Amino acid sequence: MVGPPAAGGPGRRGSGYWVGPRWVVTAAHVVRHAGPDAVRVRFEADRTDEWTVPARVVLAAEKADVALLEIAEPPPGSVHAVGIEPPVYGAVPDADVVLPCTALGFPRFKLREDRMRLLDDGSPSQYRDSCHATGMTSVLSNRREGTLELAVTPPESDTEPDRSPWEGMSGAAVWHDGTLIGLVAAHHRNDGLGRLAAVRVERWYELLTGSELDLLRWCAGLPGSAPELVRFGSPESSAPGPVALTHLPDRLPLRELSGLVDALTMLPTVRDPAGLALVLGSIDPMVSAMSPRSPALRPDVFGVLGTCLRYPGTLDQLLEAIRLLEGDSAGVARMDQEAVELARRHRPADERR
Repeated sequence: MVGPPAAGGPGRRGSGYWVGPRWVVTAAHVVRHAGPDAVRVRFEADRTDEWTVPARVVLAAEKADVALLEIAEPPPGSVHAVGIEPPVYGAVPDADVVLPCTALGFPRFKLREDRMRLLDDGSPSQYRDSCHATGMTSVLSNRREGTLELAVTPPESDTEPDRSPWEGMSGAAVWHDGTLIGLVAAHHRNDGLGRLAAVRVERWYELLTGSELDLLRWCAGLPGSAPELVRFGSPESSAPGPVALTHLPDRLPLRELSGLVDALTMLPTVRDPAGLALVLGSIDPMVSAMSPRSPALRPDVFGVLGTCLRYPGTLDQLLEAIRLLEGDSAGVARMDQEAVELARRHRPADERR
């Protein structure tokens, strides 16, 4: 939950998502009138393990309605000390498709009374509970605005004509198949209580400056370009199945492998040393024996891929082992996309004619 610096103080409240050890993304309008250091972020709000920390606004892009916050203090030595990894980012097609989606936030209609925590005058305190909104996005809606329309279960009543019951939901991450595809941005009352609008992740590449995109890439793990987003929803844009890579040359420049490395290093199986060891133990032992291993993940994966190129067929073995351990996921879809692109760029000469 993102809010003003003082509990109960004036200012907007919204939702957000923790994208890195020190970074939270939210909607820009949530922090529109806040000073650079006039924001606080609450994790596990109103729970026994709540952690509240001041945050600094390092990016607030109004056109794209996205903001990046830097939390000012490290997580306490509790459950919050677990590693926080960037999400996988995705894009939906401009096509006649309807996709399931979810979002977790703290809207106004979830205000509750807490009779176990009384105020000084004896009245019960209030808190906002979480709302795990589930629904569908009809991709061709809101085309002029450039947002995703989320059809979700509406609140039962709308008792405040001047305030939306969804107030506070802005900034919540919108997910499809484990992939972040947008941030909740608005509730248009004319659409009814069961409709929300979310800014698409792919629109960030159109609306943000190069330096703003770089900031999200470095801090939030956003891919460097829109084509690198995981694609969903149509035969033309959905991720292809496995492709054979046995025809690749035995040496490739690092830049040619960087897309596949980007995809692999986002997968939990590869990020976990035990998981990667299990993968390598299931393929030709020459790969593990001859790879120049590194304690840093990215150089390590570059080294493994380079070794696979020298032993034909082992790169296919590697990717298939990862598919078996990961199962169907957006991350695997991105891995397969990168493999297809790599194969396309290095097709044998007789296939290009």
